[in-house]
Amino acid sequence: MEAFQLFDWVVVLGYFIVVMGIAWWVIKQKQQTSADYFLASRHIGWFVIGASIFASNIGSEHVVGLAGTAAKTGFVMGHYELHSWIVLMLGWVFVPFYMRSSVFTMPEFLEKRYSSTARWFLSLISLVGYVLTKVSVTVYAGAVVFQTLMGVEFWTGALIIVILTGIYTTLGGLRAVVYTDTLQCIVLVIGAITMAIIGLVKIGGWNELVSILGHQHFNMFRPASDPEFPWVGMVFAPPIAGIWYWCTDQYIVQRTLAAKNEANARRGTIFAAYLKLLPLFIFFIPGLIAFALAQSGKLELASADQAFPTLVKTILPVGLRGLIAGGLLAALMSSLSSVFNSCSTLFTMDIYKKLKPDSSERTLVLVGRIATVVVVASGILWIPLMKYISSELYTYLQSVQSYIAPPIAAAFLLGIFWKRINAKGAVTALIFGFTAGMLRLVLELNKESLSGFLYTIANLNFLYFSISSFLCCIAVMVIVSHLTPKQDEQKIQGLTYATTVAADKKKSRASWNFKDAILSLIVVAIIACILIYFSPIGVGG
Repeated sequence: MEAFQLFDWVVVLGYFIVVMGIAWWVIKQKQQTSADYFLASRHIGWFVIGASIFASNIGSEHVVGLAGTAAKTGFVMGHYELHSWIVLMLGWVFVPFYMRSSVFTMPEFLEKRYSSTARWFLSLISLVGYVLTKVSVTVYAGAVVFQTLMGVEFWTGALIIVILTGIYTTLGGLRAVVYTDTLQCIVLVIGAITMAIIGLVKIGGWNELVSILGHQHFNMFRPASDPEFPWVGMVFAPPIAGIWYWCTDQYIVQRTLAAKNEANARRGTIFAAYLKLLPLFIFFIPGLIAFALAQSGKLELASADQAFPTLVKTILPVGLRGLIAGGLLAALMSSLSSVFNSCSTLFTMDIYKKLKPDSSERTLVLVGRIATVVVVASGILWIPLMKYISSELYTYLQSVQSYIAPPIAAAFLLGIFWKRINAKGAVTALIFGFTAGMLRLVLELNKESLSGFLYTIANLNFLYFSISSFLCCIAVMVIVSHLTPKQDEQKIQGLTYATTVAADKKKSRASWNFKDAILSLIVVAIIACILIYFSPIGVGG
């Protein structure tokens, strides 16, 4: 393997100069209010929204983690990447309620739908989630890239990116995030597609890749008896995490809240849904190629998570390595910038402002910046403990998200579709689900010292745990809600389908047209074709 050359470093440096230039231009714009800083003055168009959603989702943990999981387990984890239909749910189902309520954050929406207690719990759960998933896995993956591809010491490389990203995010707010995300999205997609094409050419084409690895490596539906990825778990558990992530998580939803109007927010999600179809191919395929080359002795992999950066370092020429490295760094920075802005918004608007409602706009922005530093530092401190959950980055990520997602997904879904669900039911379910998830996490960290019932809980497949937790949370919400008084319908007017007035329904209907519907249906059709192709009756058979 060749080391990074001077021209590679020049390409990477040029990329950074462009990104920081855009961020500086944004920082110089006036941002006097919290709406300016946290929601980019609610004046973002659909293209920027869609690109920002995609770039925020596809971080270094995806570039590194998806290639790594493909190298180790094949296409089976692809179910988590076929969530374009859930991105459409954000635009078609959830956005109308979010836009009508004019909220800054998802916890704020829960307060309007349920109570201030629900808002506090969701803020707490979300911040814990950022520490355990987004911050820790993004920084870890970035450090792997630096160490494997660029020869920079693990922690040094990670901290460099954290500091650079933190500067333009904390100074520029969401406007800096979404505009730099648009550039990073373009760089990331072009770089990954280039990598996949060159890799396929080198291996001899798609059919040759299938021949080398065997059809089972391309099967997304493993037997129900499979100890790691049974098809029942893979069909029903990923959508639970997907609804939480795409439809209720501040990290993603904040981009739609910054839209000019409902039409732009929805079209942004449609655009993002098309972009979301790409990762299954542009990140999984390089991982498969790396594994195939390793099997034939043409490449050495120290670990599955090093598949993508090792492949870049092995097969690409000077200069092009720098371009791909720029794409990887783009992924890292876009994810971190989104985390930085979202956690500062959550803490500032949902916790600090509730405690000190008379705080000035300037104070709110300052508190948001301080909160960002604390959350990021906590995430970095968690990194050494990640290996006790899973040695594979992407599996770790999905495991922990399976512990966090069920109560939140249940609270939002039932809250919008069923007006009878009340605040006591929602809060009880949030407490129950979060406690169960954290208990599972603690037990898993200490699994080797457990026995009996506790070991059974700690060793339960994470997919089945997610499904069980989700169903239990729904049961808790329904039972508690029916044993306690109904919610005041005036209070929740416009926040559920049953309480939305005719005028709002008419306005929402006017925000989309036939073209929007057809483009959305095409996404669903593509997903169906992909599932059939990578199944026992397709290439996986």
